[in-house]
Amino acid sequence: MNMCRGLESLPITCLERAKELKARFGSFLLKQELNFMGLSNKADKLRVEEALKWGVSFQNLLAHNDGLRAFQAFLVSEYSEENIAFYLACEDYKNTKSASKLCAKATKIYEEFIGCDAPREVNLDHETRTTTKKNLEQPTVSCFELAQSKIYALMEKDCYPRFLKSTLYLDITRRLTP
Repeated sequence: MNMCRGLESLPITCLERAKELKARFGSFLLKQELNFMGLSNKADKLRVEEALKWGVSFQNLLAHNDGLRAFQAFLVSEYSEENIAFYLACEDYKNTKSASKLCAKATKIYEEFIGCDAPREVNLDHETRTTTKKNLEQPTVSCFELAQSKIYALMEKDCYPRFLKSTLYLDITRRLTP
């Protein structure tokens, strides 16, 4: 039995059951997640142009707070929220002004998302992991640039198109379309 944090701590049978339930009740669970976030009520108030911009580019989606929250909810439903969490952690890291905080934040990000047996490990190739680990020897604001760009590209090419076809996005745009 795997005893890591989060869903990984559940026995395999529980994970299989969770996936089965997600398949059966996926859109219902996603709508419940949106209600919990308060997004479904906000969606009625969003301007049509803003929500439709999310479908124009991945960058537009991430630049809009409600779009980002909707995308995060979608990734949670797909069990891949570690990607956006890593991306946002890197954005926060790049905005760190204090050199003393850079080292601590860099270590935390590496241990949580990149290191061996990281609890929220992101999908990176060996070369990117090695480069990132080497960058941590003397952390700078750009030490996660390569890894972050790989995860951004992965989300843009893989998760984002699925998001645009998801019941979540389609429900939001249907509500907003006159």
